[in-house]
Amino acid sequence: MPLSVSLEPVKALRQNISRVFVGKEDAVELILTALVCGGHVLIEDVPGLGKTTLVSSLARSLGCSFARIQFTPDLMPADVTGYTLFNMATGEKEVHMGSIMHQIVLADEINRTGPKTQSSLLEAMQEGQVSIDGVTYPLPTPFMVLATQNPAELTGTFPLPEAQLDRFLMRISLGYPTRAEEKEILERNIQRIVPSSLPCVMSAQELTALQEAFHQVRCAQSILDYIISVAEATRRHEQIALGVSPRGSLALMNAARGYALLQDRDFVQPDDVQKLVEPVLVHRILLHSQALFRQQTPVLALRSILREIPVPHVL
Repeated sequence: MPLSVSLEPVKALRQNISRVFVGKEDAVELILTALVCGGHVLIEDVPGLGKTTLVSSLARSLGCSFARIQFTPDLMPADVTGYTLFNMATGEKEVHMGSIMHQIVLADEINRTGPKTQSSLLEAMQEGQVSIDGVTYPLPTPFMVLATQNPAELTGTFPLPEAQLDRFLMRISLGYPTRAEEKEILERNIQRIVPSSLPCVMSAQELTALQEAFHQVRCAQSILDYIISVAEATRRHEQIALGVSPRGSLALMNAARGYALLQDRDFVQPDDVQKLVEPVLVHRILLHSQALFRQQTPVLALRSILREIPVPHVL
């Protein structure tokens, strides 16, 4: 059954981002997948690889309100969510909304601030709302948090707690560019091609239509069983101390549906699930200390699980 929405805006979005952000098509595709799912993305890598450039390019390409929150050690929760202030002139309380009250939010270097401020994003990311002095305010729709962070071993970082990590649909890394890509980055810098120069190519209405079409994507019973088998395998794997929760299974299913939508399909294939297992589940499992001592990683554990589980046949 054909989809009821055009993917031309997505094609224009990819092309627009590529005008500023060089290479890493897989990372861009994963972020677009999260975008149509209504999920949030955590981008982790060393400084200087273009994390902020990528997010800024996406935000400039969308006809949505955008805010960048620079997370620093002195950032307070009220700076993110908002606060009330007593007006001496009028004798009334005034609500001042925080930076989170935008459709696309860049949480830059999120692990540079303390756990208390990090947790201020929990309600917004999970419930689509914020509470200010006991009063709840809905966030604008569509709403997406794109957070960047430096590796935990770098100086001045505060690791995100598991509850916070679980709110992100995906966790991805960019990696170093190839020699040809790095040369192109230098050339574009000389030409002053920057995110602020990008036009808007997708309206909020077009994005909303894509997110509604996402719900049309079907997931066969065999695919659901496959996803559950992967999740169950993480819970009994000898190297994994904390396996994937049902929220992780749901995230994997939705990410696979979003990826299928971007491939112009209204059904999920096993390949979609396999492609999304690592970015969706890698931050949702914890290894035993013995496995870490043997230099095992969550990625290697997930890959071993995929090799062991039979791939279903979808008619």
